[in-house]
Amino acid sequence: MKGWKLDRHSISAQMVLHSAVLVALTAVAIGAPTTWFVHRQLNRQAWNQVERGGLAVQALYAAGQDELVHLAMLIAQRPTLYQLLARREPESLIAYLAALQQNLGIDWIAVYQADGQVVAETGTTGPAAGLDRLASGYRVNFSGPEPQAWLLAQHPLDGAGGTGEGYVVVGLLLDREFVSGLQARTGLEQNLWTRDRLLASSLVSPPEPPCPDGAGASPRTLQAAGRTYYALCAPLGDAGLQAEVLLNVSDVRATESRFIGTLSASILVIIILASLIGVVWAGRISRPLTDLAQAAGAMRDGDLMRPLAVDTPVREVAALGEALERARLDLQLILAELRREKEWTDHLLEAIVEGIVTLDRRGRITFFSHGAEQITGWQRDEVLGKTCDQVFRVRESDSPFSQLIPAPGGRRKISVELRDGRQAILAVTGARLLPPAGGDARVALVFRDISEEEAVHRLLGHFLANVAHEFRTPLSALAASVELLIDQAPELSAAELGELLGSLHLGVLGLQTLIDNLLECASLETGHFRVHPRPSHLGDILADAIRTLQPLLDKRRQRLVVGWPAAMPLVDADPRRTVQVLVNLLSNASQYGPDDAEIRVSAMVQGDWVRVAIADSGPGVPEEYRADLFRRFAHPHPEHERGHGGVGLGLSVVKGIVEAHGGQVGVENRPGGGAIFWFSLPVADADATEGNSTDPRRGDGETELEWAER
Repeated sequence: MKGWKLDRHSISAQMVLHSAVLVALTAVAIGAPTTWFVHRQLNRQAWNQVERGGLAVQALYAAGQDELVHLAMLIAQRPTLYQLLARREPESLIAYLAALQQNLGIDWIAVYQADGQVVAETGTTGPAAGLDRLASGYRVNFSGPEPQAWLLAQHPLDGAGGTGEGYVVVGLLLDREFVSGLQARTGLEQNLWTRDRLLASSLVSPPEPPCPDGAGASPRTLQAAGRTYYALCAPLGDAGLQAEVLLNVSDVRATESRFIGTLSASILVIIILASLIGVVWAGRISRPLTDLAQAAGAMRDGDLMRPLAVDTPVREVAALGEALERARLDLQLILAELRREKEWTDHLLEAIVEGIVTLDRRGRITFFSHGAEQITGWQRDEVLGKTCDQVFRVRESDSPFSQLIPAPGGRRKISVELRDGRQAILAVTGARLLPPAGGDARVALVFRDISEEEAVHRLLGHFLANVAHEFRTPLSALAASVELLIDQAPELSAAELGELLGSLHLGVLGLQTLIDNLLECASLETGHFRVHPRPSHLGDILADAIRTLQPLLDKRRQRLVVGWPAAMPLVDADPRRTVQVLVNLLSNASQYGPDDAEIRVSAMVQGDWVRVAIADSGPGVPEEYRADLFRRFAHPHPEHERGHGGVGLGLSVVKGIVEAHGGQVGVENRPGGGAIFWFSLPVADADATEGNSTDPRRGDGETELEWAER
């Protein structure tokens, strides 16, 4: 080659020089007789190998036929097959046969009736068309565009059913895949002929012409794709099939000259000389290569800290050592960077509050983030390898979770059951991940728990509907009363005017109470709620609340009974806020109590606290609703919610005001029927009392106020 210079230190030059010496010594030692002998021996061995291959192929075909017969018998004796035939379920039968075909690795299964009618078949289109009968053995189908060779086996349906009405036929297609399998097992190329047609071949370019007709094995030599083959044909069955095995002898002939040396006595001298030269050669080359191999093994095992140094006069080996050393240093830097990136990625995934899950193509979980553990309650080790349908059990839908996964980029709300049995609504976003190096794509799911948000949305809708209803009803009544006053005021009597004005007053009172509760609820929600307690008379506070509720009590003819100790201490309370507490509780007692009933208000001193209780004669509060009674939008009697109205804010405002004073609030059922709502306020001065007046604002024993008769 132009520009090429011989470098005595290059491994190429040394290999060329040493090879030339060996070839020269070998050529001198080999003679013509040895060449003829080796050629004859190689040919004999090749033909022997072909003959043995032919016997092996015939044995493999016979073994395949026996195995197919056993499979037909096994299928025909399966109880499940008889059950499906008895139930006459073609689809289930076909699915069952398809599963058997896939598991057994055969190409065709068919079930026939006794008269030859097909009951069900599965797999590659069967060989029935074009054949007179379907019996065990080899069959060739010429009805299609290309002839096909089949190995068939049948067995009557005389298994668990014992009816004998029909039979099972299984088939193995003798195609290129089949003969390629024989080639892999025997090491010889395979052809399958019928008449003058080639049915299957393991060669890319099949040979011509076909096998000669004959009853016995027929050896021949042929050319295919520029190569020489020794071939042997052998008949198969009575269908006119011939199996041909071929041995590629092109390489054998090309290497005859090298085999000659092994048969010559003079080769011993060449071996000795070559061995001496090889020792020197191996000593110079193998030593540094061994060092390099050990260093590469250490790098493979993860040891990147040991420096790599090779002392050798061979330039290529030295260059290889330098390249490995640079690769070691680069790998150190890359691995350090990858570790930092992995630590950062792990830290980032752990910090994300949303759940992240990846699924393989079978829907099995391959990654489960810390956020997913927090949301679902499942631990990562418990769910890896499980399907998403096993972990995410869907509620309110008959479809499994895998069918509800949104398309990439899409978002869907799915109601699922968590590990502890709680129901949650997840907002799920889907994405498809494709590994950079190829492979199966994965599905990534990002989800978060929006149960509280959905609950707030539902409560907000309920709240707005109730507020609209609560405003519309009194406003309609007010509008009707005002319209009546405008149109008929001169004609109305004093009693009628008083009734209309009382109705107006009652409507305004309801609106004022609703607005006060809305404002207080907003203050509590935003954190701006404040109370300004001061020593106050509990009787004055109650009197203000009674004056506010007088129209409602008059309308329903309800009696208010007040009772508490004569020496009532002052309470440390915000009078305006406490009036609102009493108004809300008394309003509830009036609404849920019957007409012409009594409402009892009592108070008692308990240490540094005054406990105020309001008892009504209503239906009471069911036990299951008490825990959530003082929450927003809750009602003491949900089944009567529509009849009594209300937006569910009054009791939550009561709880907020009382707790802002440091007190407590609660409810219990009243013996004999009704409910008792109570709250506590702190005593302002243990020595201060409110006097001994019988006025309800001062308290003296028990005072009955007949508001409906005043």
